[in-house]
Amino acid sequence: MAWAAGVVALGLIGVAVFVDLDSGDRIASVVGAVVGLAVAAYTFVGPSGSSGRRIRAGRGATVIDGDVSGSAVGRGSKVVGPRTAPRTGPRRARGSDDDVRVGPESKVVLGDVTDSALGDESERR
Repeated sequence: MAWAAGVVALGLIGVAVFVDLDSGDRIASVVGAVVGLAVAAYTFVGPSGSSGRRIRAGRGATVIDGDVSGSAVGRGSKVVGPRTAPRTGPRRARGSDDDVRVGPESKVVLGDVTDSALGDESERR
Protein backbone atom coordinates (compact mmCIF):
# COMPACT_ATOMS: atom_id res chain seq x y z
CA MET A 1 0.00 0.00 0.00
CA ALA A 2 2.82 2.40 0.88
CA TRP A 3 4.64 1.55 -2.35
CA ALA A 4 1.52 2.28 -4.40
CA ALA A 5 1.04 5.62 -2.64
CA GLY A 6 4.68 6.50 -3.32
CA VAL A 7 4.39 5.62 -6.99
CA VAL A 8 1.21 7.70 -7.35
CA ALA A 9 2.85 10.64 -5.57
CA LEU A 10 5.90 10.48 -7.82
CA GLY A 11 3.66 10.27 -10.88
CA LEU A 12 1.70 13.35 -9.79
CA ILE A 13 4.92 15.26 -9.12
CA GLY A 14 6.19 14.22 -12.55
CA VAL A 15 2.99 15.50 -14.22
CA ALA A 16 3.18 18.79 -12.31
CA VAL A 17 6.85 19.32 -13.23
CA PHE A 18 6.99 18.05 -16.81
CA VAL A 19 3.50 18.83 -18.12
CA ASP A 20 1.97 21.73 -16.18
CA LEU A 21 0.75 22.51 -12.69
CA ASP A 22 -2.91 22.80 -13.73
CA SER A 23 -2.99 19.26 -15.20
CA GLY A 24 -1.24 17.90 -12.09
CA ASP A 25 -3.86 19.58 -9.91
CA ARG A 26 -6.75 18.04 -11.87
CA ILE A 27 -5.21 14.57 -11.90
CA ALA A 28 -4.48 14.77 -8.15
CA SER A 29 -8.10 15.75 -7.48
CA VAL A 30 -9.43 12.79 -9.47
CA VAL A 31 -6.98 10.34 -7.87
CA GLY A 32 -7.85 11.65 -4.39
CA ALA A 33 -11.58 11.29 -5.06
CA VAL A 34 -11.19 7.74 -6.39
CA VAL A 35 -9.02 6.68 -3.45
CA GLY A 36 -11.45 8.27 -0.99
CA LEU A 37 -14.41 6.47 -2.53
CA ALA A 38 -12.51 3.17 -2.54
CA VAL A 39 -11.66 3.52 1.16
CA ALA A 40 -15.27 4.44 2.00
CA ALA A 41 -16.62 1.48 0.03
CA TYR A 42 -14.20 -0.91 1.70
CA THR A 43 -15.09 0.44 5.13
CA PHE A 44 -18.86 0.21 4.71
CA VAL A 45 -19.29 -2.73 2.35
CA GLY A 46 -16.06 -4.67 2.79
CA PRO A 47 -15.40 -7.55 5.15
CA SER A 48 -17.07 -7.28 8.54
CA GLY A 49 -13.75 -7.43 10.38
CA SER A 50 -15.44 -9.50 13.06
CA SER A 51 -12.65 -11.74 14.20
CA GLY A 52 -14.20 -12.06 17.64
CA ARG A 53 -15.94 -14.98 19.24
CA ARG A 54 -19.42 -16.04 18.13
CA ILE A 55 -21.57 -17.71 20.76
CA ARG A 56 -24.57 -19.88 19.91
CA ALA A 57 -26.67 -21.11 22.80
CA GLY A 58 -29.56 -23.56 22.92
CA ARG A 59 -32.91 -22.86 24.54
CA GLY A 60 -32.62 -22.22 28.28
CA ALA A 61 -28.83 -21.98 28.22
CA THR A 62 -26.90 -19.46 30.33
CA VAL A 63 -23.70 -18.08 28.80
CA ILE A 64 -21.47 -15.48 30.47
CA ASP A 65 -18.59 -14.18 28.37
CA GLY A 66 -16.46 -12.67 31.12
CA ASP A 67 -15.51 -12.99 34.78
CA VAL A 68 -18.04 -13.73 37.54
CA SER A 69 -17.40 -12.95 41.22
CA GLY A 70 -19.87 -13.15 44.10
CA SER A 71 -22.87 -13.50 41.81
CA ALA A 72 -26.01 -15.61 41.69
CA VAL A 73 -26.91 -16.57 38.15
CA GLY A 74 -29.94 -18.66 37.23
CA ARG A 75 -33.39 -19.38 38.59
CA GLY A 76 -33.44 -20.00 42.34
CA SER A 77 -29.73 -19.31 42.84
CA LYS A 78 -28.66 -17.62 46.09
CA VAL A 79 -25.45 -16.12 47.41
CA VAL A 80 -25.09 -16.15 51.20
CA GLY A 81 -22.34 -14.41 53.18
CA PRO A 82 -20.25 -11.30 52.77
CA ARG A 83 -19.92 -9.73 49.40
CA THR A 84 -16.86 -10.70 47.39
CA ALA A 85 -14.34 -7.90 46.99
CA PRO A 86 -13.79 -6.82 43.39
CA ARG A 87 -10.67 -8.00 41.66
CA THR A 88 -7.85 -5.47 41.92
CA GLY A 89 -5.00 -7.14 40.06
CA PRO A 90 -4.43 -7.29 36.35
CA ARG A 91 -7.17 -8.90 34.30
CA ARG A 92 -6.76 -12.44 33.13
CA ALA A 93 -5.83 -12.64 29.47
CA ARG A 94 -8.81 -13.66 27.38
CA GLY A 95 -8.73 -17.02 25.76
CA SER A 96 -9.01 -17.63 22.10
CA ASP A 97 -11.68 -16.12 19.92
CA ASP A 98 -12.94 -19.57 18.91
CA ASP A 99 -16.66 -19.97 18.30
CA VAL A 100 -18.65 -21.51 21.15
CA ARG A 101 -21.74 -23.71 20.86
CA VAL A 102 -23.78 -24.33 23.98
CA GLY A 103 -26.48 -26.97 24.19
CA PRO A 104 -29.95 -26.52 25.67
CA GLU A 105 -30.17 -25.96 29.45
CA SER A 106 -26.36 -25.63 29.72
CA LYS A 107 -24.44 -23.22 31.95
CA VAL A 108 -21.18 -21.83 30.54
CA VAL A 109 -18.85 -19.11 31.81
CA LEU A 110 -16.00 -18.08 29.53
CA GLY A 111 -13.89 -16.42 32.20
CA ASP A 112 -12.94 -16.70 35.88
CA VAL A 113 -15.64 -17.84 38.33
CA THR A 114 -15.07 -16.88 41.95
CA ASP A 115 -17.42 -17.20 44.90
CA SER A 116 -20.59 -17.56 42.81
CA ALA A 117 -23.77 -19.64 42.58
CA LEU A 118 -24.67 -20.73 39.06
CA GLY A 119 -27.66 -22.73 37.91
CA ASP A 120 -31.08 -23.71 39.12
CA GLU A 121 -31.50 -24.14 42.90
CA SER A 122 -27.76 -23.64 43.56
CA GLU A 123 -26.58 -21.70 46.59
CA ARG A 124 -23.23 -20.36 47.79
CA ARG A 125 -22.87 -20.05 51.59
